[in-house]
Amino acid sequence: MTERNEKLVQFPQQSSRDVLTEVLRDGARQLLARAIEAEVDEYVTAHAATVDDAGRRCVVRNGHLPTRAIQTPLGDVGITQPRVRDRRPLGDRETFRSSILPPYLRKTSSLDELYPWLYLKGISTGGFNDALQALLGPDARGLSATTITRLKAVWEQEYDGWSTRSLAQRRYAYVWADGVYFNVRLADTDNKRQCILVVMGATREGTKELIAITDGYRESEQSWRELLLDVQARGLTIDPELAIGDGALGFWAAVRKVFPQTREQRCWVHKTANVLNKMPKGVQPKAKAMLQAIWMAETKAAADTAFDLVVATFHAKYPAATACLEQDRDVLLTFYDFPAEHWIHIRTTNPIESTFATVRLRTTRTKGSGSRRACLTMVFKLALAAQKTWRALNSCQLIAAVIDGVPFVDGMRKDAA
Repeated sequence: MTERNEKLVQFPQQSSRDVLTEVLRDGARQLLARAIEAEVDEYVTAHAATVDDAGRRCVVRNGHLPTRAIQTPLGDVGITQPRVRDRRPLGDRETFRSSILPPYLRKTSSLDELYPWLYLKGISTGGFNDALQALLGPDARGLSATTITRLKAVWEQEYDGWSTRSLAQRRYAYVWADGVYFNVRLADTDNKRQCILVVMGATREGTKELIAITDGYRESEQSWRELLLDVQARGLTIDPELAIGDGALGFWAAVRKVFPQTREQRCWVHKTANVLNKMPKGVQPKAKAMLQAIWMAETKAAADTAFDLVVATFHAKYPAATACLEQDRDVLLTFYDFPAEHWIHIRTTNPIESTFATVRLRTTRTKGSGSRRACLTMVFKLALAAQKTWRALNSCQLIAAVIDGVPFVDGMRKDAA
C-alpha cells in the first residue's frame, strides 16, 4: 500500500492586495528616487564650469538629506533626496530646489482632493483617521480635528477670493447650469438638504471652466437670479450664446431676465428620465430607443419627424409622458442651430453631472448638523480638482464663429449648408 506523507505548508498571512500595494509603492519609490537623482545630476552638470581658484567645482553633491515620508494614495513613500552644496561666495550662491519634490511637501495633491470628497461623502472630520487608513493602509497618518479646521479655513479664503474675481475679460459661448443636492444635514430646519448652484462655461479657446458656485434655497428663481446678477456685476456683461440646463423653472426664469439674448437648450438626459418615469418599465426600453432617435437625427427636420412618431405612438396610453416631452419641444432641439461638432457637449448637462456623480447620490450622512459654509467650500475644492481633467470641446476653432454670430443650420455653417 502506498504511504502518503502530508506536510503542513504555512502561507503568508499578507493579502494579495497588500502585496500588490507594497510592490507598487516600492516601484513608485524607485522611480521617484531616480527622477530626483537625474534632476540633481543635471543641475550639478549645468554648473560644472563654475570653479574656484584651485580649479575645484563650486557646485557639488554632498550626501543626502534625511529621508522624508510623502503621503500618497499608495501609502507613505519614503524619499531620500541628494544634498547639493554651493561653495561660491555668499552673494553668488543659489539654493537648489527640486521641481519634483518641493520643500515641505508632505502629501500629494490627490490627497488634497480626497479630503473634500470624504466630507461630502458623509465622513465627519472626526472619522477622517479611520477613513484614511481604510483607503491608504494602516500606516496612513490621519489628520487631527485642528488640522482639518485649519485646512477648511484656508479653503474658505480661497473660495472667497475666487468667487469675487473679475470676469471682465471672459467671454463664454456656452454655459451649463445645474443645482446639485448633497445630504449633509444643515442646522436650518427649513432647508436641510443644501442645494449648490453650479455654472460652468466654454471659453473662446474651447476649454471648459467654472464660472460660479454658490448655495441657494432649493433651485428657486431668486437664488439663480442672485447668482447670475453677481456674475454680471463682476464683468460678464455679454450674453452667452446658449445655456444648457435641466427643466428647473427657476433657472430659466432667471436667465431670461439677466441674459435675455441667451438661447435655451434643455438637457436630453434629464428629459429622457422624466418621460420614462411616466411609463411602465416594460415600455421604457422601446420608448428610450425612440427618444434617442430624436436627438441622434442628422437634421432638425428628421428630429421633428422622430418627435412626432414618439408622440403618436404613446399619447393614447401615456398622455402624461408625451405632455412632458411636448412642453419643451422647441428648446430640446436648439442644438441643431450650432456646430455639429459641439452637439455631443451641448445636448446635456453631463459636464456638471459627472463631476459630482460620486458624492451627490450618497446615502450616509455626517453625524450631527453640517455647516453650509463648509459644504460649499468642499464642493468648490472638488470642482476645481475636476476642472483639471475636463476635456476641451471638439473643433475648438468653431467657438469663435459661434461667438461672432455666424449662423448654423443642422450643424453646418449656413453658407456651406
